[in-house]
Amino acid sequence: MAGEKPNINIVFIGHVDHGKSTAVGRLLYEGGVFSEQELAKMKDIAEKLGKKGFEFAFIMDRFKEERERGVTIDLSYKKIITKKYAVTIIDAPGHRDFIKNMITGTSQADAAILVVACQHGVMAQTKEHLWLCRTMGVEQIAVLINQMDTVKYDQAKYNKVVEDLKVLLKAVGYKPDKMNFIPASAYVGDNITKKSDNLKWYNGPTLLEQFDIFDMPKKPTDLPLRMPIQDVYTITGVGTVPVGKIETGIIRPNQKVIILPAKTGKGVIGEVKTVEMHHEALKEGIAGDNVGINIRGVGKQDIARGDVIACIDNPPTIAEEFTAQIAVINHPTVIARGYTPVLHVHTAQVPVQFISLDKKLDPKTGQVSQENPDFLKNGDVAIVRLKPMKPVVIEKQSVNPHMARFAIRDAGQTVAAGICIDIVAKK
Repeated sequence: MAGEKPNINIVFIGHVDHGKSTAVGRLLYEGGVFSEQELAKMKDIAEKLGKKGFEFAFIMDRFKEERERGVTIDLSYKKIITKKYAVTIIDAPGHRDFIKNMITGTSQADAAILVVACQHGVMAQTKEHLWLCRTMGVEQIAVLINQMDTVKYDQAKYNKVVEDLKVLLKAVGYKPDKMNFIPASAYVGDNITKKSDNLKWYNGPTLLEQFDIFDMPKKPTDLPLRMPIQDVYTITGVGTVPVGKIETGIIRPNQKVIILPAKTGKGVIGEVKTVEMHHEALKEGIAGDNVGINIRGVGKQDIARGDVIACIDNPPTIAEEFTAQIAVINHPTVIARGYTPVLHVHTAQVPVQFISLDKKLDPKTGQVSQENPDFLKNGDVAIVRLKPMKPVVIEKQSVNPHMARFAIRDAGQTVAAGICIDIVAKK
């Protein structure tokens, strides 16, 4: 039973076409999650679509559109059981159009595998994904240096990519000396679940072994219940079923909950009938679990992705405005007062306006370098005040760090990432 091993959520991130889906597909195939027949079927589809070599990726990219374009659009979740964990693998899109799903996926992860193709090395999205991981609070990372077959398993080329990555990882705030850099070819099958003769010079773990090296994530069950909704389904004979990851706290059948902000903007109250994970009823869902919940008294029309299910006696705040510390990652010009991009927080996406730029900080020391700057540019770290243009739940880092991290996006890219440090609650 999957329930007996602790669950860990691992997200695969990295630049488009660096082989994330192929790595996950190969892992699941060698791990016995799908059969030889299924692989043959996928191979056939891949060849018919002129995508020879994409068969492993197709295991993850179930959607027709993804198959035709050869890119991952939405998140897909797959289970694999290791010696230590029940691993939920989140295959996050690398393609920049689909980064909102990547942000959602990363916000649900306990650890990340950064996939970098050896022949291409560090690319723009490699940086963006690492910044997002850092801001979304993913502390644990390992790197898969993929497509080693395309450089004839050359150790010097591998070493060069590792050196470049170490510089980047340090800049973002990770400790690369404590990380594994696994050379692999997902397509050939080197170092995914089995050690490879092609890489005799490497003596570290395989990708599968790396999963068990990650530390068990701490379960914030002591904090009040917060479950951001990822999707809402209507299931015949059951009713309305919101699904998502429990960020903090515990949810049980017969518990009274409030869902905020909901369509009303003021919340809607219901009672939990059942809690399910992977089609099994649970006595309780705890922080870290991806669950589906049937709620009595709440209709599909009342709630949507981005709402938060919470305990009724300790609900979160709906923000009138909030103060945040942000890092500007990628803006074509400068950010000034009045700028209105999109806020991505947990699973919610709402327009947000910059109402003041309070302080610029020195990113190396965290000390104030300028009061009330006129504008912010790439690389700046600042304290700002933001006003959501629609009701949204966000919490202060000091109250609940799991509900405080966010990204700011505009015109198809991540402009900034940040963390909420103070809130003015909606009256």
